[in-house]
Amino acid sequence: MVPSVRLSPATRSLFDEPLAIAVQGLGPRQQVTLRTSLWDEMGELFQACARYQAGDDGELDLARCPALPGGSFSGLEPMGLLWALQPQKPFRRLVKRDVQTPFLLQLEVFEGHGEPPGRLLAQAQHERAFLRDGVQRVPVREGRIRATLFLPPGNGPFPGIIDLYGAGGGLPEYRACLLANYGFAVLALAFYGYEDLPKDMKEFHLEYFEEAVNYMLQHTQVKGPGIGLLGISKGGDLCISMASFLKGITATTLINSSVANVGAVLRYKDITIPPLGVNAKHIKVNKSGIADIVDALNNPLEGPDRQSFIPLEKAECRFLFIVGQDDRNWKSEFFAVEGSKRLQAHGKEKPEIVCYPGAGHYIEPPFFPMCAASMHLLVGKPVVWGGEPKAHCEAQIDAWQQIQAFFRKHLTGKPSGTSNKL
Repeated sequence: MVPSVRLSPATRSLFDEPLAIAVQGLGPRQQVTLRTSLWDEMGELFQACARYQAGDDGELDLARCPALPGGSFSGLEPMGLLWALQPQKPFRRLVKRDVQTPFLLQLEVFEGHGEPPGRLLAQAQHERAFLRDGVQRVPVREGRIRATLFLPPGNGPFPGIIDLYGAGGGLPEYRACLLANYGFAVLALAFYGYEDLPKDMKEFHLEYFEEAVNYMLQHTQVKGPGIGLLGISKGGDLCISMASFLKGITATTLINSSVANVGAVLRYKDITIPPLGVNAKHIKVNKSGIADIVDALNNPLEGPDRQSFIPLEKAECRFLFIVGQDDRNWKSEFFAVEGSKRLQAHGKEKPEIVCYPGAGHYIEPPFFPMCAASMHLLVGKPVVWGGEPKAHCEAQIDAWQQIQAFFRKHLTGKPSGTSNKL
């Protein structure tokens, strides 16, 4: 028999769905190296490889066969060839810029365990897509709002969510559209570094975000009476500010967020919240020029920095904090715990806090490879984000389920055990 790769689903899957990988037609107990390659839209190559030995029947099923030492990972890891993808150039992070096109995953099977690998025995290609059939992508340019709305297939209205990314700016759409695949109307909202929005992070006005909230509350395809917020990093503290000052927010999920205002002045009507102070002396730079910034922010419980603490006790919503316990960007667990204390001190309901040991800062949708270090726009050099690849990957899978269950429970009134999968 000629060796061949068997994938399930065969040709195309959603990026956050598992992909079953097997090789058939090998010799009994034959040693092979499997390699995956993926090019992003900037032409950057990401690769992973693993060493395997086929069974007595010449079959190699990654769900049953452990990877042997010497590759990108070892042990029983059916999705290892995806989550272990690493950039061939340092400090690159895998992101999806155009969600309307899939990533093309190339899978190759080589003879033996040599370096470089031996003869090519089999290969296959697979599309990792972001939009389920029927999901609508609607660019939004209303008033000052610069955003993209994703609407699920079928008849609405749907529970609505506003999705915010961090200090990188621009308009990342990939998390919003993946979430829309599961029955949510999701608005990916830009807030700086995009089109005619401010070019840098000096000052933000909550009135801009209020426009986006009102847009969602008034949309015929969005189910009221309130909406959800989802934010990571800087987007997280903006979500806390929105929940604290704006009406119509029912549920807020924060991924590795600060409970203090960070990086820019925040204004709303006659209220001004200064940014949390930074002490550059606390930044450690290693021999490779990579910065560890985890100690750079001041403590928002001390001195004048207390003015930066966002008054989240004013919020009328439920909170979910997703925390990577190896976050090296800032002290996410400390922030979540202090936010919880503040809410409870004011008689509010205790927020849900889900902690993941071994997870770093960028907790993305499932199967995005962990980014250990990349450029930080505000620091001006590469920074370490933290995380251990396998634990980080497992955290992303679980967090994705937690986020959907939380929003389903608080935005639709359905218990978290029921699924709206389309």
